[in-house]
Amino acid sequence: MLTVHHLGKSQSERIVWLCEELGLPYELKRYARDPVTMLAPPEYKALHPIGAAPVVTDGDLVLAESGAIVDYIIAKYGNGRLVLGPNDPDFPQFLYWLHFANGTLQPSMGRMMILNRLDLAKDNPTLRAMKGRLDRAYDLLDARLREAEYLAGKAFTTADIMTGFSLTTMRYFQPYDVARCPNVVKYLGRVSARPAYRRAMEKGDPGMALLLD
Repeated sequence: MLTVHHLGKSQSERIVWLCEELGLPYELKRYARDPVTMLAPPEYKALHPIGAAPVVTDGDLVLAESGAIVDYIIAKYGNGRLVLGPNDPDFPQFLYWLHFANGTLQPSMGRMMILNRLDLAKDNPTLRAMKGRLDRAYDLLDARLREAEYLAGKAFTTADIMTGFSLTTMRYFQPYDVARCPNVVKYLGRVSARPAYRRAMEKGDPGMALLLD
């Protein structure tokens, strides 16, 4: 059986959400972060050489990287659901936003998180440049969601699942004022109302306040 090793407040919430959307049978193993360092516990780091979330096991397979895991689960268990094919007119948009999540948005937030920990002056040129890059990423998302219900278009897809973490739980680590992006806020209301999302968050991080606005 597919086992999702879920580290609290981490990108592994994407995998729990995906499994719930697909209605897959899976085992959920939860791991708590160290309360002081906020890092994964040793037993989680031992799952895979990279030592980071997410990780899934499926029989003898041990797989990391949320994008790779999403692709694996969709290919093996998805039966064509939550993705668009090459003949769909929205296929290019689907591909772009699927990869935008970990190619642009998440790295931008991660860089800002590290820079903010360095306690740099607010006029530091590197800090300003990275803040500008993050703002542009959010602005692009807001513009897309002004014209489309979901990132790929009319259909909810894995592009939305990949992006959701960065817009919500990641803000525990790198705060961001999403109120400046009203279409993003409306979008978060739509995706967070999905029953599968609510089930996933309650199973994976019970009691955690959801940062939806």
